[in-house]
Amino acid sequence: MKRRNIFVIHFLLFFAISSYAQDKVNVNMSNAGNPILPGYFADPTIKKFGDIYYIYATTDNEMLASGAPTVWYSKDLKNWYNHTMEIPSFTAKPITNFWAPDIILGNDGKYYLYFGNCEMGCNIYGYVSDTPVGPWKKLSENDVPVISNGYPREGFPSLDAQFFKDTDGKVYGYWGTWVHYNGGYAVGELNTATMKDMVNSKNIPLSQTPKPFEAAYMMKKGSKYILMYSGDSCHDETYNVRYSYGDTPYGPFTEGQNNPILSTTEDKTTHGPGHHSVLEDGNEYYIVYHKHDYPMTRGGLARQVCIDKMVFENDSVIKKVVPTSKGIENIVKTTTPENIALNAAATASSYYHLQSSEYDYQYKPAFATDDNNATMWKVANNSLPQDLIIDLGAVKEIKRVMTQFEFASYYYQYTLQYSSDGKKWNMYADKSKNQTSGSPMIDDNDISARYLKLTVLGTEKAGLYAAVWNIKVYSSLFEIPLPLENKKSNKQAAVVSTHKMLIDLNVNNQKEGSSFTKLSNKGTIGGTFAKNGEVKIEKDNEGVKAFKFTNGSLVLDKAVPKMLAWNGSYSIATWVKNPEIAKEGEILASWCDRTAYNLANSYNALAYNSSHYGAAPHLDGHFDMRYNKLPEANKWHHIVLTFDGVVEKMYVDSVLDNSQNMMLSSAIDKAKIIIGASDIGENYSGYMASLQMYDYALTKEEIAKHFKETKIK
Repeated sequence: MKRRNIFVIHFLLFFAISSYAQDKVNVNMSNAGNPILPGYFADPTIKKFGDIYYIYATTDNEMLASGAPTVWYSKDLKNWYNHTMEIPSFTAKPITNFWAPDIILGNDGKYYLYFGNCEMGCNIYGYVSDTPVGPWKKLSENDVPVISNGYPREGFPSLDAQFFKDTDGKVYGYWGTWVHYNGGYAVGELNTATMKDMVNSKNIPLSQTPKPFEAAYMMKKGSKYILMYSGDSCHDETYNVRYSYGDTPYGPFTEGQNNPILSTTEDKTTHGPGHHSVLEDGNEYYIVYHKHDYPMTRGGLARQVCIDKMVFENDSVIKKVVPTSKGIENIVKTTTPENIALNAAATASSYYHLQSSEYDYQYKPAFATDDNNATMWKVANNSLPQDLIIDLGAVKEIKRVMTQFEFASYYYQYTLQYSSDGKKWNMYADKSKNQTSGSPMIDDNDISARYLKLTVLGTEKAGLYAAVWNIKVYSSLFEIPLPLENKKSNKQAAVVSTHKMLIDLNVNNQKEGSSFTKLSNKGTIGGTFAKNGEVKIEKDNEGVKAFKFTNGSLVLDKAVPKMLAWNGSYSIATWVKNPEIAKEGEILASWCDRTAYNLANSYNALAYNSSHYGAAPHLDGHFDMRYNKLPEANKWHHIVLTFDGVVEKMYVDSVLDNSQNMMLSSAIDKAKIIIGASDIGENYSGYMASLQMYDYALTKEEIAKHFKETKIK
């Protein structure tokens, strides 16, 4: 497939899938301290301004880590609150990438925010605000980068910038990614008068930071400058944290002892840790990093933020970090009262049982009350409404309920009801029309009850499940660190699946040898397929009547249904015979815009080729699903691709061939449903007898039935 920019080529080059069984991973700890944040966030920068801690991070698990620019804040390093920041777009286009942010308090008392973006070259941009949470103003109205692509050396990608203020007041920046083949990290001095110009920049020789990949971070211990960084691949279990040390901010640097100091644990509880920052609290040090979610989403880009203690043996030696599920001790006294719902019994309308070639895992209702950000309750499918009932064990006073939904930056519509007997219910909080995101969602009232019922009614994005990391209940009110509320979304709640067949194309409804320009869609969305290029109806060498595609396609004149947007479920079932299987292309069906975001998982298609994107392409050959056993050429095969919002599965002749955990961000607004090609070509060159598309995931039993009932005679 066509590669469109250097970012896609390089950032996604190093991906792998690792497999580990549920019973070997202790993620199900009650009242765990890690992950520290409820949700998918990566590349964390932790800062303390005044008496409040802030974590700035990449919002993960959508469009190649291109979610909303958010900040988390806390007074006790335990109870965190999320806020979506207001950041002005570029003059030429909206901002999609908000990668690896860092923030500096300037000499003028203002806050300077920097982050990476690859939409106009891989650059670092800067913003300024009077507060640590914005609103933000551009440092350059003309969108001139603070650190531009190709600086300090031609071809050098400027991403992952972190700034370090030395004891003499000078501020140094360290940046670079894919540095193992880009010549080493870069270092330069930030002009503190403008906060937007770099001077005296140069590359640090690769020999001084062995086995690097990205995410340089500088700190000072005594007289030594400690240059920490991440090595190997961020997509798999090899990711790790390493360090070198020197006598000046520019080096030269010597490799540190004990490398890597943070890496995947033997039991895989901590998997692929890296891209960190460090919190210095008195004489203690804490490393804040991300690790992969569990079960791990394909490509390792559904990461979660953790914190653990980091210990220096002396000024130039860091001991190996022991990553934990428990996290750090309570180093800051909390004013948050007891969560009376901790480990409360919970039942639900349904829960998801993930079964794939890699995992067997259940998203149980009890995970909503365990105060563990590694686990969540998730319902069995993306249908709504769905409910969760919590039993507090006795009638108790309830004044505040805090709900942490799966995605912090998208809104959920819901109600909270209460009951003393579990039969008669009264309204506690009505958020059925809610259009404001946040985590946690905070609902206050003053009642007494034994039972609470959360009913999820709608989501901002199509295909998002009713899913909750934690729900916490309090008998008294308490202060929230900052009085912030997110801006109300102007988007209506997402359309849900109709659970119907959308597309039904069958050659048996057509005359053999007939010449046609249009074909009717017999599926529920109706419409007409227009022939584009060469598509004929003829018999193959076995006498089977079929559509013969030769550099042609069929394009539906109806818009792609809204329920297929974003993470919407689908199934495609087709009978095909491919005389010669090419390595690339050979798209059987497409319904997403490949160029809308040019980012991972925003494009979906069904293919029949021999490469690593041979079954389910998502982005130029990466994050895709291949055939484990390629269907044999020049034979009729029943091929079915399903996605239920969590797991993507490929069946060949009613047998499961491959599967993977996924989170999609399908771009359909300008897309067309195309049979026999993608929106940029990649034409199929074979026979097709029928194709059906559904807005839900067929079960293996339904697939077996479809195989039997539609089998080529």
